[in-house]
Amino acid sequence: MTLLQTFRLFAAYNRWANARLYDAAGLLGDDAYRSDCGAFFRSMHGTLNHILVGDRVWMKRFTGEGEHPSQLDAILFEDFTSLRQAREAEDARIIAWVRSLDEAAIEGEFTFTMITLPDTITQKLAPCVSHFFNHQTHHRGQAHTILSLLGEAPPPLDLIYFTRTEEGQALC
Repeated sequence: MTLLQTFRLFAAYNRWANARLYDAAGLLGDDAYRSDCGAFFRSMHGTLNHILVGDRVWMKRFTGEGEHPSQLDAILFEDFTSLRQAREAEDARIIAWVRSLDEAAIEGEFTFTMITLPDTITQKLAPCVSHFFNHQTHHRGQAHTILSLLGEAPPPLDLIYFTRTEEGQALC
């Protein structure tokens, strides 16, 4: 499997995992959804917002388009429904962007500016895309734990489960 094929798999997996996570988070009452569970971004609400913030920051870097906040703990959407709609739109954007790439782009370099520092960085694209998908998985794991702490049964989010779906099999 090439890097390009791997990134296409990860983009589709990302959408699948986010949909499952949001389905589970949507079962929480508002108090539980916003309760401080001691996670890095405190609550399910803060964690789901952060994942979208991170995606928007990286997609702005990758594409030069789109808005992103200047703080990693920004709350982009106060209500769950709007946040979920934005998540679904961002996942579609990620899939479209990854589909637009070719092997030359993946192997090439790109330049971006940090949001926390004024530093400009040039590096290979592939490790940055790998980080982008790893970051999402990392924080979905925190959201998974939050569900457990709140007494909800978190859904399986493992990549291997996605590869057993029809969509996942088509990408493998």
